[in-house]
Amino acid sequence: MWKTYFSPHSLDEALQLLAQHKESARLVAGGTDLLVEIERSISDPEAIIDISRIPDLDQITQDAEGYIHLGPLVTHNQVAASKLCRERAFPLVKACWQIGAPQIRNRGTVAGNLATASPANDTITPLWALGANLTLASARGSRSLSFENFFTGARQTALEPDEIIVDISFPGMHSSQVGTFTKQSLRRAQAISVVNTAVVLTMQEGRVAEACIALGSIAPTIIHAASAEDYLAGQALTPEVIVRAGDLAAQAGSPLSDIRGSADYRRYVTGLLVRNSLDELAKGCAQEAVPARPVMLWGRSDGYFSASNNGQTLKHTRADNEAIETTINGQQKTIHNSNHQTLLGLLREEVGLTGTKEGCAEGECGACTVLLDGIAVMACLVPAPQAHGRQIVTVEGLSQNGDLHPVQQAFVDMGAVQCGFCIPGFVMSGVSLIEERQHPTRDEIKQAFTGNFCRCTGYYPIIKAIETVTASEGGAE
Repeated sequence: MWKTYFSPHSLDEALQLLAQHKESARLVAGGTDLLVEIERSISDPEAIIDISRIPDLDQITQDAEGYIHLGPLVTHNQVAASKLCRERAFPLVKACWQIGAPQIRNRGTVAGNLATASPANDTITPLWALGANLTLASARGSRSLSFENFFTGARQTALEPDEIIVDISFPGMHSSQVGTFTKQSLRRAQAISVVNTAVVLTMQEGRVAEACIALGSIAPTIIHAASAEDYLAGQALTPEVIVRAGDLAAQAGSPLSDIRGSADYRRYVTGLLVRNSLDELAKGCAQEAVPARPVMLWGRSDGYFSASNNGQTLKHTRADNEAIETTINGQQKTIHNSNHQTLLGLLREEVGLTGTKEGCAEGECGACTVLLDGIAVMACLVPAPQAHGRQIVTVEGLSQNGDLHPVQQAFVDMGAVQCGFCIPGFVMSGVSLIEERQHPTRDEIKQAFTGNFCRCTGYYPIIKAIETVTASEGGAE
């Protein structure tokens, strides 16, 4: 793990720390990429600079010129829930909605997705199609780059070691524009793209005036299907035109081959996804792919983490004894010598709450799901110092006066527990769902559990348990 952990409370402070530590430091906000890299020994930073406490960096706004701005702490779920983005940046909303699972989307930021620069990262493609720009800041000043100039290769960017992405901006789609995002992955949830596409069309009198078709995960960086874009200009979206545009898109670039798909497979899928996207837009049904009220696992919260840190600027190191002061299951805790580990490690090893399980330690299985300020997160992907000043609830904290929580009791009654290893995570996700909406539908229950894996029950008793709870409280919506 890291040697030194900084929690700056202003952007200027963070920039000064980056200027001092440069290549030896890594930024963290959500941690969904960095902590996986550390777990896999891909990254070994000496210092962590945690920007999650800096206020006002998690805002989604629109300026007087119609540009939408995303701050560097805006999460995928915040985009998916944004009315502004739903109306004027739907391809990005659809991409964010399909990333990972609710617990991942509650932590992972759009800026972090861009900074890691994998060609398979889902937010890059729609933002590229929307004409986005990035503002980078350092102690030396700030600069703005287009996506074409920012992304220089697979996992390579023009970001200097002392720079932070401080703004993502793009023109909001206007009334004559339509757009969507599609992806092909190897499973329905918790999977990165084998190929993804973003299509934005400007329509005029029933015909395409201008087309932008961006293709992801087929080359080191995003590419355009230029021939298909040119062909669509002036065309109505007839079935024949859609098929031809898909064929042209399939010929774009030289698709890569890797363990997830061959070049020939990617070429075939590219054509299929572009045809499907154009068909959706022709029929006006693209928005149906994202639920009108998507499940966030925000519980009763608004989905935003407080920037407050009790007014203190903390520097955490392995050598010092600065404590993490937090509230766990309603009890105040002061925990020493835990600043170099994850929240999962803190809960299990320092506090002795072993109900939170370590399964994959990479945010894949959901067994370590806990509530952080009321929001469901995977504890293996949260640095322990981020628990400072926050409220944490684990599976041990659900029972009251010796009585199981209704979700826990329903799991017992419906036989939803077999080996039991994954069950704490399922229970925490179920509790968060019930707090978010009292009577979820079966589809919403499935949305809530997309981040939780079970190898025993086949999920049916687990889903039935949640339905039983909601039925006992007045029936389903």
